Amino acid sequence: MRIAVDVMGGDHAPDAILKGCFDALEHLGRHDELVLVGPEKTIREAMGERGVSDPRLVIERAEDVIAMDESPAKAVRSKPDSSIVKMALVGSEKSERRCDVVLSAGNTGACVAAAIMHMRRLRYVHRPGIAVTFPAFHGPMVLTDAGANPEPKASHLWQYGVMAEVYAQRTLGIAKPRVALMNIGSEEAKGTGIIKQTRDLLKATPGLNYIGYVEGRDLFEGAADVIITDGLVGNTVLKSAEGMARSLFKAIAHEILAQKPELMLDFEPIVKSIYAKNDYHEHGGAPLLGVNGSCFIAHGSSEARTIKAAIRNCRNYVAAGVNDAIVQRLAELEPMMNEMAQVERD
Repeated sequence: MRIAVDVMGGDHAPDAILKGCFDALEHLGRHDELVLVGPEKTIREAMGERGVSDPRLVIERAEDVIAMDESPAKAVRSKPDSSIVKMALVGSEKSERRCDVVLSAGNTGACVAAAIMHMRRLRYVHRPGIAVTFPAFHGPMVLTDAGANPEPKASHLWQYGVMAEVYAQRTLGIAKPRVALMNIGSEEAKGTGIIKQTRDLLKATPGLNYIGYVEGRDLFEGAADVIITDGLVGNTVLKSAEGMARSLFKAIAHEILAQKPELMLDFEPIVKSIYAKNDYHEHGGAPLLGVNGSCFIAHGSSEARTIKAAIRNCRNYVAAGVNDAIVQRLAELEPMMNEMAQVERD
């Protein structure tokens, strides 16, 4: 398997990204390759400083960088020698030695734009979406979209549900995922026009285990295995959950120290264990479902351990055959998609 990593993407690049790549070598097989995309001098200096020499490490030179605050589409077009664009190119069918999966912690919008522009979309897919796996008390759940498409059509949201169902089946081992639609209430009359259109499409989908609306408070209660929303809401929920988790654990530690500091030694391993299960660094990377290839997007503040975990998840995703299963599932639903297209044209 060949895995390409944008070594210049993220708040802590390139040092944290490269260290994560070097640490991830233990997850790779003898014949795997890790393609490091970025400035050759920077990569070679890091390898020399850490005493890393491994034939599975391959350098793909890219001398330019897309900053986190740049306009995604404009930057992708104007910076063909950037690490994000070069990463997408080695993950595309145009590459002579195509990578099986690509990974970046850089500008999310630029990653999405570069992947769609150069890797293209899977057959039948209209708009790719980011699928994030959330840890919850009752087991993991998938939320999509988490930031790729903030203004979707109902047909896009419907496809996110179908693709995420396949993803949950293949990677989480859930035979019949419960699919729900994020809304401001559970009552059928609530929601925008797009929400109600999406609801009707999900209800009409053969074989889809659609269970209705869920509210934000239901996310961590095990109410569903797949939750569908637009990119704006999904990204907001994701970052709110991260902030709440950090604040909650700080509050717990503060109260223990303030009231009974002698209990800290007993509680510390428990708190650390719970935090690890809810720490995005331990679950690094989320797939951009629907691109013709495999593209993972990691958190902008990724550390070395985030990248190491993401590379492991990349391997598992490719091995699970998610893309082939998505195409097969959408092919079964082609008549329904043709009807949707006709309605949208009218």
